Amino acid sequence: MKKLIVDKKYDGKKLNKFLLDNIPNLSYSLFCNTLRKKDIKINGKRTNKDVSIYNGDEILVYISDELLQYKNSSISSLDIIYEDSNILVINKPSNIEVTGNNSLTDLVHQYYKDSSFKPMPCHRLDRNTIGLILFAKNEESLNILLNKFKEHEIEKHYLAWVYGIPTVDYKRVESYLFKDNKKSMVYISNIPKKGYVKIITSFSVLEKKSDNTCILDVQIETGKTHQIRAHLAYLGYPIIGDGKYGKNDINKLFGKKEQMLCSYILKFNFKNDSGPLNYLNSKCFVLENTCY
Repeated sequence: MKKLIVDKKYDGKKLNKFLLDNIPNLSYSLFCNTLRKKDIKINGKRTNKDVSIYNGDEILVYISDELLQYKNSSISSLDIIYEDSNILVINKPSNIEVTGNNSLTDLVHQYYKDSSFKPMPCHRLDRNTIGLILFAKNEESLNILLNKFKEHEIEKHYLAWVYGIPTVDYKRVESYLFKDNKKSMVYISNIPKKGYVKIITSFSVLEKKSDNTCILDVQIETGKTHQIRAHLAYLGYPIIGDGKYGKNDINKLFGKKEQMLCSYILKFNFKNDSGPLNYLNSKCFVLENTCY
């Protein structure tokens, strides 16, 4: 447990700014997880919102030293949102790949080292995108779920905190994307070009803020590399904290070094018989209190 007293420097600032500055090795994703679990008290009252704090406030943070040893490299425990005999839903922190060396999948395999089938991810998120990842716990479930994603029978929603406010509350946009593997970048065009593939992104405005930012609910009909980040930036709504497609001056203004993008809804919309996974149809997982 960490006990801190807010000084004048942070009077009126957000809770996350104060804690990230004053707790060594605390990452933004770990802050969000701690907040979501209501493991932070302000003046004796638990909170699950990134509220403003004031000079003299007493902040209690119930977080182990062990967790703080893993900033920007891995996590010491899995944030499991749901589990049964067929699937596993995990809240992925930032700065960790879903697959590869020292990845979330590696951690899952360590956690289930005694299982005959090591859980496998059914989809991907960017390294610095946080949120819900679906794993299959047996081969039959994996094959079914991979096909359901391919057939767009699993609905994914993302929360994005962006700079700028759209003039419409909903928009569906078709554009074209080119992936430059050498630069690890993608580029967007509003007209077809050689080497570009079609992408479709839609968004709904959930909240408009007074600082010219807003919260978007984003869905993609085509899951291409960096699609959400690059497409929103191309449309004039860069994600705050995005160092690749965002704007550095805006990121500095809001004090964000990690992109404010979160996979927060997984919903199963099966159209056909799904065998042993029929019980999942219409089931929806929602990640509450994502700090945005």
